[in-house]
Amino acid sequence: MTILCVRFQLPPTREADLPRLLGMLEEFTPVVQALPPDGALADLRGAERYFGRDALQLASVIRVRSLALYGVDCVIGAGPGPMLARVALRDAVPGVTCAVPEERDAIAEFLADKPVAALPGVGAATARTLDDYGLDTLGRVAAAPLSTLQRLIGAKAGRELHEKANGVDRGRVVPNAVSRSLATERPFGRDELDPDRHRRALLSAAEEIGARLRALEKVCRTLTLTVRYADRSATTRSRKLNEPTAHSPDLTRAAYGMYEALGLQRARVRAIALRAEGLDPADQASHQLTFDPVDEKVRRIEEVADRARAKFGPRAVMARGTRGTGGVDPSA
Repeated sequence: MTILCVRFQLPPTREADLPRLLGMLEEFTPVVQALPPDGALADLRGAERYFGRDALQLASVIRVRSLALYGVDCVIGAGPGPMLARVALRDAVPGVTCAVPEERDAIAEFLADKPVAALPGVGAATARTLDDYGLDTLGRVAAAPLSTLQRLIGAKAGRELHEKANGVDRGRVVPNAVSRSLATERPFGRDELDPDRHRRALLSAAEEIGARLRALEKVCRTLTLTVRYADRSATTRSRKLNEPTAHSPDLTRAAYGMYEALGLQRARVRAIALRAEGLDPADQASHQLTFDPVDEKVRRIEEVADRARAKFGPRAVMARGTRGTGGVDPSA
């Protein structure tokens, strides 16, 4: 096994530390793929030869270094491919790396009793469709005729699912640039059901992201929303913006749009996070001219607020409606 899937147990207020933790992984191998908001894949083929240790031994070193240098524990899954390492992560616990064997029969045995949703990329709708036909485990999916799966979920998706359920892992670790991102998170003082408080947290987070982008003279192309729930699960959605921007109203509209699309009803939300991705220098981005006097006024207000923050600190100006958010710190 040569691939590790690492999930750092970051406290809610420390999601922005992920780039530093990825840098720690890159001390072992340059082939690191970020899995925001708190994970990564690492290909250790070269590292095993260089350090003279196998993947499980390196996983132990990574865990100790993460704790010693950053005070962050992690859970780790290992396997011969990225998909299998991510499945193994589901069974991992702090201090013990869960590893998928490399032998084909052992892989089939490891996967057999797993629910279909354990496979990366299999959503709730696909899992429900398969479950309706009694295909509720990967072992049953692997034994099903390919033609049956293709009739149920489509030709391409059926073929990919059949291969994965049989332990065929064609994926690879693709290094990416999570460092080209900014993130902030708004934890609630208690599990929060009120949509108005959710929206105020989003407003506060978008305002902070916008201010930080403008201070760095950057714009972002994509905004990612992560909603964490009381049961420790999370939902993540990304939206490519119509044009690169650093303006808080544009970021707020995108964040509100993703939140509304989730259709949350009485959801007990523990924290809400925003990540701006695909950062570029502001002077290299194409900007549309605006003749809207309201938009021009908003941007002038932003400039004044940014000057106040630069002079008096980030708490000098707060987004309207962020006070009294029940534990949300607008400048955290």
